[in-house]
Amino acid sequence: MTVSIRDAARPFTGAALTALLSPATRLLGLGEPTHGVEAFPELRNELFRHLVEHAGYRSITVESDCLSALAADAYVTDGTGTLDEAMSHGFSHRLGTSPANRELLRWMRAHNEQRPPDERLRFYGFDGPLEMTGPAGPRAALTALYDYLAAHLDLPCSRETLDELLGPDERWTDPAATTDPTRSVGRSPEAGRLRLIADDLRALLTAHTPHLTAATGPGDRWRAGLYARTAAGLLRYHAAMADTATTRVGTLMCLRDAMMADNLDAVVDREARRGPTLAFAHNRHLQRDKSRWLLPAGWGSLAGRTLEWWSAGAIVGSRLGDRYAFAATTFGARGSDVPAPGTVEGLLSTLPDERAVIDPVRLTATLDREPALRVPADPTYLPLDPATMDRADAIVFIRAI
Repeated sequence: MTVSIRDAARPFTGAALTALLSPATRLLGLGEPTHGVEAFPELRNELFRHLVEHAGYRSITVESDCLSALAADAYVTDGTGTLDEAMSHGFSHRLGTSPANRELLRWMRAHNEQRPPDERLRFYGFDGPLEMTGPAGPRAALTALYDYLAAHLDLPCSRETLDELLGPDERWTDPAATTDPTRSVGRSPEAGRLRLIADDLRALLTAHTPHLTAATGPGDRWRAGLYARTAAGLLRYHAAMADTATTRVGTLMCLRDAMMADNLDAVVDREARRGPTLAFAHNRHLQRDKSRWLLPAGWGSLAGRTLEWWSAGAIVGSRLGDRYAFAATTFGARGSDVPAPGTVEGLLSTLPDERAVIDPVRLTATLDREPALRVPADPTYLPLDPATMDRADAIVFIRAI
């Protein structure tokens, strides 16, 4: 069996991975099976350099706050601020502490320094402003959208009315609302009015696109669209936070990935004339299938419940067809946590290379039975699902981390 598995694998290189992708690919999703392990963003950096130098890619987007990422992009494209400032303000979820992320921005800035604006690499975040302790309030996105439109159009409400409805930011960012829906303001009368205003402003942005693009430039118009999506998405998310139904957490997962998918769509549309985009996030956000997560201990009465939601990759893949490709990443040993021989990760651990690219269709064809699902020691690691691994275009395997 080992020989036939080897036939499905190649040592990891950017060329070995892209050889498995459709030439029509405009968005390549590179997943990671867990967060906080530098081996995966380091591999991402290596792949992105190859894609830039050999496959015409001009942008990357990561699982980080889409608004914060504007600061990181300003640094890599125009040299605005310092690298330290870009790391401090350009990421969410503590990703600014990652040495690999720092190296990514440093390399992108160096690459861009001698290039004209239309050839410079761009950096995006495609997650919503949803930190570990809960979502941000809608103020930043909604007021940025309002101010952009107010400079060119007559608007249906005043800035004072908007500020009054928003109220103190603390009302929106109460950490207790993460587990207690009664602490959320997402279904208050003020939040309801804000959702209508956000919808009206977004409609005006669309209706006046030709004028606004001519007056402000396509970059400013694109950022206004980002503000509009984010404001609407956050208000929708806060409304779900206030839901007392037992399906609340699953609904929040659905809404988050829907926001991710809309941001990925917008990035692909903006980059259409420049080149493909690499997206980097957890496998569960980029896979083509429904995502499933067994809630571990610590989730109170929800512990042991399996959540299901359509991933951002599944949503955007249904829109892009063969223009979307997905490469799942997984690993073998992590200290004393060694995969059992009958699991996918156990089988791949018999490969001779420290890092390998596997054709999942050929791999599946070599197996005489479906492998067992790995049960890892670390509940934050989600292993490959043997039943759906052939839905990926490629698997990247790291023997040990």
